[in-house]
Amino acid sequence: MPDYFSSNFKLGILGGGQLGKMLLYETRKFDIQTKVLDPSSEAPCKIACNEFVVGDLMNYDTVLNFAKDVDVLTIEIENVNVDALETLENQGKKVYPSAKTLKLIRDKGIQKEFYQQNKIPTSPFKCYQTQSEIEEDYKNDKFQLPIVWKSRTGGYDGRGVSILKNREDIKALPDTPCLLEQKINFKNELAVIVARSVSGEIKTYPVVEMEFHPTANQVEYVICPARISDEVSNQAQEVARKVSNAFQHVGLLSVELFQTQEDKILVNEVAPRPHNSGHYSIEGAYTNQFEQHLRAILDLPLGNTDSKVGAVMVNLVGDENHEGDVYYKNIDKILALKGVVPHIYGKTQTRPFRKMGHITIVDKDIDVARQMAEQVKNWIKVISKD
Repeated sequence: MPDYFSSNFKLGILGGGQLGKMLLYETRKFDIQTKVLDPSSEAPCKIACNEFVVGDLMNYDTVLNFAKDVDVLTIEIENVNVDALETLENQGKKVYPSAKTLKLIRDKGIQKEFYQQNKIPTSPFKCYQTQSEIEEDYKNDKFQLPIVWKSRTGGYDGRGVSILKNREDIKALPDTPCLLEQKINFKNELAVIVARSVSGEIKTYPVVEMEFHPTANQVEYVICPARISDEVSNQAQEVARKVSNAFQHVGLLSVELFQTQEDKILVNEVAPRPHNSGHYSIEGAYTNQFEQHLRAILDLPLGNTDSKVGAVMVNLVGDENHEGDVYYKNIDKILALKGVVPHIYGKTQTRPFRKMGHITIVDKDIDVARQMAEQVKNWIKVISKD
């Protein structure tokens, strides 16, 4: 086994946001050297890595030069220059997830076609290049409203996704490659984190249940374990493993799922990295998702994915009426509550619905944790100082 610990080994991370920051907690725990690239000089990762480089993640030469002296390269965001990753792999550099995996996942149209080709259950869809093509299909009754519109690239945290309800919504669409998919009348939105190591060892975390903000289309609560039957849970895990095996990814894969009214499981989309749906694991699981990602990409034995206790994660986002220097109102009140742990990401500027942190609530009784999560959500406010 290579000597990763207290050695000259260097892990490169593309992206310096909160996911990278939380991954760095684990590299500190293991005394693994790290180098991070991010376009912002104020990125959350800056305070926790051994070496921080400011640069464009989409620039071929920047990514190539950054990776020259790292031993393993990983990502915390999909929007990176994949051609540079391909070149690095051809030069013998270890890159996880691979350029091939990223190419399949980061374009949602290609991702959906991949599910179709691999007989993975997903909602019916059609890809489009322009807004006028959608208009034409609507005139010819090729689809019914309401329908889900998704930008094929660049969408995150509810952006790049909208529900088309009428003709005006179609007219207002940007002229960009996209897809339309059938709006599923689901019982629950679920997710499964799958870890897969370089050697092919696979482990799944328990199924989580996600509750979304009605207007921002962001995850508001993540509940583990999901309040579903064993049969549905087993089906969700089975589908998630099938997706993992099809992609042959290395590292973490968050598989977002719909549970239909008939209790069928459909794949919505995936993310090949640590994910919001796994944040509960920091307090709730024996091995948190960030440590597990490290274990997977370094080909170490995967850790225990079982939950220690029931956990609910609350996303901490900027108040919709505030922008500017951040202030966490009533954070002292929530710290007085049993089983409540806040994680502040280190972003000094708040804006409407910007992810600023998250809060985990743990309790043996998941329903008690969920009730407390509501209380926490109502108390703490992410506002500006002025």
